[in-house]
Amino acid sequence: MRRSLIVTWVLLAALAVFPWVAEALDMDFYVSVVRRVLIYALAATSLNLILGYGGMVALGHAAFFGAGAYVVGILEASGVQAGLISWPAAAGLAAVLALLIGAVSLRTRGVYFIMITLAFAQMVFYVFISLRQYGGEDGLNMAGYSTLPGIDLANSNSFYYVVLVLFALSMWAFGRLVNSRFGMALQGIRENESRMESLGYPVYRIKLVAFVISGAFAGLAGALLANHNLFISPSLMHWTQSANLLVMVLVGGIGLRYGGVVGAVVMLALEEVLRMWTEYWHLPLGILLLCVVFGAPRGIAGLFGPWVSGSSARGERP
Repeated sequence: MRRSLIVTWVLLAALAVFPWVAEALDMDFYVSVVRRVLIYALAATSLNLILGYGGMVALGHAAFFGAGAYVVGILEASGVQAGLISWPAAAGLAAVLALLIGAVSLRTRGVYFIMITLAFAQMVFYVFISLRQYGGEDGLNMAGYSTLPGIDLANSNSFYYVVLVLFALSMWAFGRLVNSRFGMALQGIRENESRMESLGYPVYRIKLVAFVISGAFAGLAGALLANHNLFISPSLMHWTQSANLLVMVLVGGIGLRYGGVVGAVVMLALEEVLRMWTEYWHLPLGILLLCVVFGAPRGIAGLFGPWVSGSSARGERP
């Protein structure tokens, strides 16, 4: 645990000084790249909560991600630019959406759960495509960034630090959650749902709460991405986006606290590099996925031990 804390603080310190280093090296563009990675790392970690700790293989997580982004865009189009209003609203709507979808989906198991979450996500996708007043298939352009008291999000470095702080707080919250009694119960359900039910645990309610929390954090990530891009597209809610988040968790490490983070870093960094060399960059990524599946079943984070993966004797699966 001590090594894990040291690594965590070192990485946070490195991320904190990165904008200054990038500016000194005339590489300001990469501040935006790292900011995007942090946003996707938050979205992937939110999926890892239900996938890695709850054993719920959902293929519709992008619905919450995209819905959060659209809330920010729609509120801005209605004249509400305050981030203190639109960002919690994005997380709140995503949580409500997760509650509605989860209330139905969690009554199924296995492949049926995968398919019903996919079906609901596609329904949400087509709902937003039908909103012609907000761009429909063409998406929605934002006139400007959300506003925060005393912070200018139009300044790339300021926005970077806002994302970094929210990311760090979210990761701390995830850590506390998975090591709490609730988190232990959720992991017990993942290992043997029937036994937990026989012991008197409200299995359905525990899974539903986890599903809602996961959706809320995905909605927050969507709100941040909307400001990052200043554009919201229905493609954020397409099933391929859900698959991308799923692959990030798989590559990083399912059920490891930093699995989603490592997966997002690896996938987006490789995407950025490979695009410079070939337009067929999906092929090397596919090869990487095969290598991870066969050579590192616990994911890339699992290769570096508990001080990087964030696993502990109490927490993640061995």
